[in-house]
Amino acid sequence: MDELRDFLKSRGKITLTLVMMNILIFFVMDFTGNTENGAYMLEHGAAYGPLILENGEYYRLLTSMFLHFGIEHLFGNMLTLIFLGDLLEKMIGKVRFTLIYFLGGLAGNILSLAKEMFTGSYAVSAGASGAIFAVMGALVFLAVRHRGKIPGTSSRRLIFMALLTLADGFVSTGVDYMAHLGGMLAGFLLALILVGRRSVKVVPSFPEE
Repeated sequence: MDELRDFLKSRGKITLTLVMMNILIFFVMDFTGNTENGAYMLEHGAAYGPLILENGEYYRLLTSMFLHFGIEHLFGNMLTLIFLGDLLEKMIGKVRFTLIYFLGGLAGNILSLAKEMFTGSYAVSAGASGAIFAVMGALVFLAVRHRGKIPGTSSRRLIFMALLTLADGFVSTGVDYMAHLGGMLAGFLLALILVGRRSVKVVPSFPEE
């Protein structure tokens, strides 16, 4: 318990708050219904093109970022966020991190919606992965800016993980790969705009290679 408490205390405040909010919302919803049921998720704010476009329920682009289809979906996203989110938050600060997380997540959802409009095929979607891919995209920008090396971490491993996870979304069924792609591209561009050539903090979150 002491190790867990120390680990949580070491996490960035915004990252930890986001993780706790996602977990709390999931368990409240799972206790009152079935988080793997599309109709139930739709009732509580999941994204669905026709409701957004025809009914003007644009809030779903945001609320869907805090919903997850089942415990495995939640666990995978939160595990990634608590490490990569913490790394980015400590490197660029709370405000820039928050902007990248939410704007990148929204961009991912918008690109996903645009793809559905183009194909005419709509699906209920939810999850924080678009925002998490925005975090990855920002970290990739920092790796490129530092010519393949982020201070205090292994950039090659980071870039490889980001590209592998992105590629997996394209070949897996039931994965909103356009939200992943949109989030990553937005995160990269937002980091370019918000961070640019500003100095970043050295964060020893991963071992050096």
